[in-house]
Amino acid sequence: MEVVHPRCAGIDVSKKDAKVCVRVAGAGRRKASSTVTTWGAVTNQVLALRDHLIEAKVTLVVMEATSDYWKPFYYLLEGGPFAVMLVNARHAKNLPGRKTDVSDAAWLADLGAHGLVRGSFVPPEPIRQLRDLTRTRTMIARVRGQEAQRLEKLLEDAGIKLSSVASDITGVSGRAMLEALIAGERDPAVLADFAKRRMRSKIPELTEALTGRFSEHHGFLARVHLDLIDQHSKALAELDARIEVMIEPFRSARDLLVSIPGISVIVADVVIAETGGDMSRFPTAGHLASWAGTCPGSNESAGRVKSTHTRPGNPYLKGALGAAAMSAARSHDTYFGAKYRRIASRRGPVKAIVAIEHAMLIAIWNMLTTGAFYQDPGGDFYARLDPERGKRRAVDQLQRMGFAVTLEPLAVAG
Repeated sequence: MEVVHPRCAGIDVSKKDAKVCVRVAGAGRRKASSTVTTWGAVTNQVLALRDHLIEAKVTLVVMEATSDYWKPFYYLLEGGPFAVMLVNARHAKNLPGRKTDVSDAAWLADLGAHGLVRGSFVPPEPIRQLRDLTRTRTMIARVRGQEAQRLEKLLEDAGIKLSSVASDITGVSGRAMLEALIAGERDPAVLADFAKRRMRSKIPELTEALTGRFSEHHGFLARVHLDLIDQHSKALAELDARIEVMIEPFRSARDLLVSIPGISVIVADVVIAETGGDMSRFPTAGHLASWAGTCPGSNESAGRVKSTHTRPGNPYLKGALGAAAMSAARSHDTYFGAKYRRIASRRGPVKAIVAIEHAMLIAIWNMLTTGAFYQDPGGDFYARLDPERGKRRAVDQLQRMGFAVTLEPLAVAG
C-alpha cells in the first residue's frame, strides 16, 4: 500500500498521559520502524513532545478524539511545522484481542501514514469560544427547565394544579401566586387574584387549581427551586450578553439565517457556532446534511438494506434544528409547513421533522455560500408544482368520504 506520509506519529491520549508512536517508513523493501514513548498530559510535557516530533521530522500527527482529553494535545501541537489530524474513534477502531494503548498509537500512526483516515472538523479559536458559550447556554437552559419540572412536581404533591391552567408556572402570574404561597397565603381566591393580563379571564379555574394542602415544607422547597431558577436565568442573561459580543464578526451570517422560518436568533447562534459559518469546509449541501446527521444511513449487505437510520450527528446542532423544524412545521403558509404535513401524512411526524431539518440545512448551505436571504416558496408550493396531482388527491379524498364530485373552472373576470 502506498505510503503518503513517510514520517507519521500516532498519539493515544488518556487523562494522565499519552502513548506516542513515531513511524518512519523503511527504504526499499525494509520494514517501517516504530518508536513508542510516553508523555504526560500537562502543558510542559506536551510542549516537550512537540519538540520531540519536530526533531523526528514528523509531517503528520494523528490522534483519537477521546472525551476532552485530546484538547491539551491538539491545541498545543496545532500550528507547528506538521499537520495535526483529529480522527473519530469509530473510524480508527483497532482490531480486538490484543488492544493496548501502545498498539492503538501504532495503529493510528499506520493509518495516518497510508492516508486511511479523515480528520474531524476542529474550528478556529474564535468559533471554539463561541461554541463554548452556546453549548453552556444550551446546558443551563436545559437545567433551568428541569428545575421548573421539579417545582411542578412539588406543587402536584401539595395538590396545587397550577400547571393545568397556566402554561408557564414561572411566568409573571404564576410567580406572583407562588411567592404568595411561600409567604403564607392559603386563600385560593386571594391567590387567583394575582393573575395578570389574559390570565385574569381564568380566575375561576385558578381558584379551583390553587385549592390544595400547601404547607410550610412545600414553601421551603419551592423557595429553593425558585432561587435556583433565578440563578440560571441570571447566568443565561450574562451568556446572552457575551454571545452578542462574540457573534459580531458573524452578524451578517446570523442576519441571513434568521430569515429562514422557524430559525430564531438562538438557533442561528448555534448553527454558526457548530458549523463555523464557513461553508467552504463542506463541498456540497449534502455534505453538510450528512455531517449533521440528517441524511438516511446506508447499511446494505448482499443486496439487502438492513437499516436507513440517520447516523449520530452533532447533538447541539441537531437539537437546535429540531426546535426550529417543529416551529416551522406549525406554520400554515410556509414551504416547511407544507412539506411537514405532506411527509407526516405518509411517513409519520418523526421522519417529517428530520426531513425539515435536512431542508433547512440545504437552505443554510446555499444562503451562507451565496449571501442571499431566504426566499420562501410558499405554502402552496406543491399545489403549484403539480396542480393535477393535487386535484386528484382532493377528489379521491372526497369520494372516499361518499361525495360525488364535479369540478368546474372558476370564471375569470375580463
